Amino acid sequence: MKLRRIVIISDYQDGALGDDDIPSVNAYRHQWLSGSRGCFPKPVSDLGAVTVDGGYLERLPLAALKDGLVDCCEIWTHWRGNAPPPDWTTGSRFLTRRAFRMNGPEAPFASNDMLGHIAAFGPPDILCVWGLGVCEDIILACQDSFKIYNSIDAPALRVPSEVSRHFDLVLTGAEWQSDVVRARHPTMRTEVMPVGPEFASEVTFRPLNIPKTHDIIYVAAAQHYKRHDILFDALARLPRSLRALCVSGYGELVPELRNHAQRLGIDVEFVGPPGVPFDEVNRLMNRARIGVVCGIDDGAPAILTEYMLAGIPVLANSELCCGLQYLTPETGRTASAMDFHEGILDLLECADTLRPRVVVLARWTWPHSARKLRQLITGTEN
Repeated sequence: MKLRRIVIISDYQDGALGDDDIPSVNAYRHQWLSGSRGCFPKPVSDLGAVTVDGGYLERLPLAALKDGLVDCCEIWTHWRGNAPPPDWTTGSRFLTRRAFRMNGPEAPFASNDMLGHIAAFGPPDILCVWGLGVCEDIILACQDSFKIYNSIDAPALRVPSEVSRHFDLVLTGAEWQSDVVRARHPTMRTEVMPVGPEFASEVTFRPLNIPKTHDIIYVAAAQHYKRHDILFDALARLPRSLRALCVSGYGELVPELRNHAQRLGIDVEFVGPPGVPFDEVNRLMNRARIGVVCGIDDGAPAILTEYMLAGIPVLANSELCCGLQYLTPETGRTASAMDFHEGILDLLECADTLRPRVVVLARWTWPHSARKLRQLITGTEN
């Protein structure tokens, strides 16, 4: 029986640029076939042992595996140097990760290494390309794959037309993004199903019976587009007894954010960077009464439903580009930047009466989205 495989190509990069010439596609093909660059995955025989957990990159492929849509799943990332690491697993042992040498730093990314792998083993049955994408040569090498794109961010399409025209399906974060896609490609299939909040994991994020030590938590990269300033300015207009917790996995702004909070005289505890494991993120969320999302030019962030699964309602910026569909009367509220302080007070007052986890379990956890994905790809239900 043919092995059914799903591959997620993230735009994540690691390593330092190398000085050596780039080997040819055929040279890389021989490396892959020899086994020196990694092993081809084996099918998973015990789907009952598969748990859909981790971050937004991991949950969609694991959901497709758990659902039985595929037999194995992989995440591919990019390596700047001339010696990518061998394939590895982190988190789920059912998810293979590979790093491929890039031909250069320009996006969408080209890789003779990746083309060599495809030439050696064939394209995956389902190819998912996230973010800044890959060059047209890689997409053409996977012409027999069912090809899905999601920008992960506020722009609906972060790849040029010569790449985007080849996709069979574009997942978007809001209807306006679907309109942008169809304006470029009138016959392109779209579905509002952002991979972060839609493929939510009820086991990764869950309520814990621990004391609430903080009023507010913001889990977001320490970068400008996450708009921590909106939260800080709101806190400066509220009683100084309110305590906030800011958790960042990456980003360069933590020193600036600390100074900003200190100047305003507000009580903010910072955790990271570097990031902490998912179980610790869940514990930190459980220490707070509400979660916030302050950004505007942001994709539908996974943290929206992750907060909710941890049992805490969410206050989101009413101008958030993508993801406001997850804010219902039982999961949270929205407020403008100008009125964010009032939104905080209103949500804190009613937080204990809302049912965010119940709503997410009924609508947006991975089993719901895996069924939708199967229908979009095969036209059938499991």
